[in-house]
Amino acid sequence: MTFSLRSRQVYLPGGPRAATVTVHDGRIAAVGDHGSEVDGPVIDLEGLALLPGLVDTHVHVNEPGRTEWEGFATATRAAAAGGVTTIVDMPLNSLPPTTTVAALREKQAAARGRCHVDVGFWGGAVPGNAADLVPLHEAGVLGFKSFLADSGVPEFPPLDRAGLAEAFAAVDALFIVHAEDPARLHAARPSRAYADFLASRPAAAEVSAVDTALDTARATGRRVHILHLSAADALGSLRRARAEGVRATAETCPHYLTLDAGAVPDGATEFKCCPPIRDTGNQDRLWGGLADGTIGIIVSDHSPSTPELKRRDSGDFAAAWGGIASLQLGLPAVWTAARERGFTLADVVRWMSAGPADLVGLRRKGRIAPGADADLVAFDPTATFVVDPAALHHRHPVTPYATRELIGAVRTTWLRGEPVGAEANGRFLLREDAQ
Repeated sequence: MTFSLRSRQVYLPGGPRAATVTVHDGRIAAVGDHGSEVDGPVIDLEGLALLPGLVDTHVHVNEPGRTEWEGFATATRAAAAGGVTTIVDMPLNSLPPTTTVAALREKQAAARGRCHVDVGFWGGAVPGNAADLVPLHEAGVLGFKSFLADSGVPEFPPLDRAGLAEAFAAVDALFIVHAEDPARLHAARPSRAYADFLASRPAAAEVSAVDTALDTARATGRRVHILHLSAADALGSLRRARAEGVRATAETCPHYLTLDAGAVPDGATEFKCCPPIRDTGNQDRLWGGLADGTIGIIVSDHSPSTPELKRRDSGDFAAAWGGIASLQLGLPAVWTAARERGFTLADVVRWMSAGPADLVGLRRKGRIAPGADADLVAFDPTATFVVDPAALHHRHPVTPYATRELIGAVRTTWLRGEPVGAEANGRFLLREDAQ
């Protein structure tokens, strides 16, 4: 099938311009001038922008085993509604976790026929599975996640410094690290006050663990990626390591860029995540890290649970599950804050489409260019809406963004040239798809 999309705001790798994008058999065949003569039907988007589909490399789908928290059908529907056309699933909190090839096959069997967007998979590096890492890599995982502190689930224990070095040495792969130092964390006491929870996970814990991950990458020559950076104090370590030639990258998340620790109401456990949302001064510095390239990507860390586990009834931050569900809302949340700070939609596209795709080597994703997959989003950058949890597609409508007014609305999402709808047409993305 051949058709074209026409817009005066097409977000290309070189920046936005008026253009006509021609799609043939699921790929972008050509990018021409706005008034180009083309074969086949033309969809004129008029005042809408045309963006490359977003790529979210940090999503906890939780299926199989904890599908009551989230599942592939609901998570990928939420992704498509938010303009996300590719996700990469975390190796936890599914049962079993993706720490062996057999577990990967079990997860793929659970996902088959249920995905509305394309899905890749991370493997897990945990104590005792160093021998499983090469087979997992050969089976197609895009890299390996490890924790340096308690993950929150017993089947995915953390690595100590020696275990991290053993994992890095076992396979030439991308390692992604949840960086908090358990020695610098404090037990959170039962409390409805967010400040008490925040004090239990100080910025120093992140800085120390980021240094451990960077030191390990420096010693082994491996690529390391710091997950969900919350503490801006760690930016200096990242800058120094990269200046020394360490292959290190970092991400942050919409909640760290848009939500304020000082404004979290008592008992509002929907705001709990690990590492935590910090103050506005820290937030300003994270935006600075995006501006200078120290932080290269923004991803959701979509980590939902049941309302019971979020402890919404008691409001106890110590007992509540730590995770924020935002897969559907990331683009408007980030765009709302970015435009207020003078950033452009092209910046947002770089951080949320091309950047994550490049992290995992999916060169046909996250860009509007000939040969790329026709994963596209018609986006209204001026539309405003108030977040209604009932309109969210993920399994449980629990979100800290409820009742917030956001700017930017996804109107249509195309996956390989097909509008995403009721059919689950997503494919699995393996390491052989990466370049």
